[in-house]
Amino acid sequence: MISKFSLKFGRAPGLAAEQIEAAPVTVFVGPNNSGKSKVLSEMGQYCQTGQKNTSSVILDDVAFVGFGLEEIGQIIERLTLSPEPGQIIPTGNLLVGARGQRVHLNHQQFKESLQYPNSTPTIFCQGFLKFDTLFLDGKGRIELVNPQSAGDLLQPPQSSFQALFCDEAKRHEVRRIVAEAFGSYFVLDPTFLGQLRIRLSERPPSSDLEEQGIHDAARKFHAAALPIEATSDGVKAFTGIITELIAGDPKAVLIDEPEAFLHPSLASKLGYEISRLALSSGKRIFVATHSSSFVMGCIQSGTPVNIIRLTFRGGIATARVLPSPEILELMRNPLLRSTGVLNGLFYESVVITESDADRAFYQEVNERLLRFKPEWGIPNCLFVNAQNKQTVHTIMRPLRKLGIPAAGVVDVDVLKDGGTNWSNLLKGASVPVISHQALGSLRAALKKALEDTGRDMKREGLAILTDSERQAARDLFGQLSDYGVFVVQGGEVESWLKFVGATGHTPNWLIEMFERMGEDPESSHYLKPSDGDVWKFLSEIRTWLVDPKRKGIPE
Repeated sequence: MISKFSLKFGRAPGLAAEQIEAAPVTVFVGPNNSGKSKVLSEMGQYCQTGQKNTSSVILDDVAFVGFGLEEIGQIIERLTLSPEPGQIIPTGNLLVGARGQRVHLNHQQFKESLQYPNSTPTIFCQGFLKFDTLFLDGKGRIELVNPQSAGDLLQPPQSSFQALFCDEAKRHEVRRIVAEAFGSYFVLDPTFLGQLRIRLSERPPSSDLEEQGIHDAARKFHAAALPIEATSDGVKAFTGIITELIAGDPKAVLIDEPEAFLHPSLASKLGYEISRLALSSGKRIFVATHSSSFVMGCIQSGTPVNIIRLTFRGGIATARVLPSPEILELMRNPLLRSTGVLNGLFYESVVITESDADRAFYQEVNERLLRFKPEWGIPNCLFVNAQNKQTVHTIMRPLRKLGIPAAGVVDVDVLKDGGTNWSNLLKGASVPVISHQALGSLRAALKKALEDTGRDMKREGLAILTDSERQAARDLFGQLSDYGVFVVQGGEVESWLKFVGATGHTPNWLIEMFERMGEDPESSHYLKPSDGDVWKFLSEIRTWLVDPKRKGIPE
């Protein structure tokens, strides 16, 4: 149905706009205010009208695949309505609609639009797609579990609950999914005559008759089950989405923040089931999410998934389609998985440190900058740690391949490691290969100069070098910082803020440092940012991260 869509911008300023082949599931990720909810709104508006909206800022166009003649006949039969008493339908016209909406269409033009939708997208969308498009926000998906009219069960179903009540296979599929998620069994209760209600039972019904009857055994069964109104918003939202996708059978579904109200494990389960349903039923599902768990569930389902990262900063918007194999790398690598690196999809930038103590220190420094010197602080940034300097590149490289600005922070003894460790760092930072030999030679020369002093480079940093040697080191570190790798020239993290008197090594140093920095911003002893030291170091990292023309991000 939806075959492709195009956005108004691309992977980086000046690059071509993204043209995206539709997959069963398309997931929009990115930082806050990047346009995730906005693109869903624009997609929904296009599906309703088939017309470009001049006020759209993200979505440019949508293309469709037409139906075969047999499918067209089935669609027309399903959507055609009988005229109301006294209503006259002109010869050659149809009255079509669903869900309380109806529209007059020329029969022949409608058939042609279903066969060739891109020729007349307005007729295609207004006569067909808008009746099969479902938009779900937080309130909407909770309301999906409210009681529905039982209606005339001898007629074709007019509601989701009617469809489930009359279709054993669909009802049992909903029951399976809900039971796996919550350990309770979804049942439809008809005992309030004229309405169908959802209940969650401790056991499945012994037969369809026990669920669907109104005799004594059925009444006792439902009386013992929990009305879904008595459950949490998470249970309601999860059940509502699954119920509507299976029973309502919309062709285009747009869901904003499906993870709302859900524990991460349930968000993952929902992503998994939504993706499987999209693949098996030919749906197109578009989702805006802040949940890495939901994204993981989608990918683990094995369903083809588009993951599109949107960003918007300083008036510059970007859109990058993230290859599923790259996302799988973040999910499968034990180091990446344990550090929550996939959460970087939802931040503007990431800072990677050598250890957890380093991460905690730099993150606290940044929090104080954002509060008291925001022009130096790094906004909307995720701080994560590797296991050592040798594994910083393991985190940095895949994040950058996904278009996420990821800066590495390493101690000065990075100069000790040549060979594979050094080349891995340069490759992870996307330093051009042609520069590797020259940078390697300079690294080796500086290592020798530092070792020749007989002093500890980690404890004293570049201060042990001569003036000319220090300048050579700064030149090397400057080239690295151009590609987002920042070296602590004082030696190591313990070299910062020495005036506060913290001693020893991490983690004891960190505990003492935090005590001396203070925790009450209103206290006169609370350490606030100044113009140098680690505060300036973080500001230099910020400069690289917020620069849309930064080096080191593969196109």
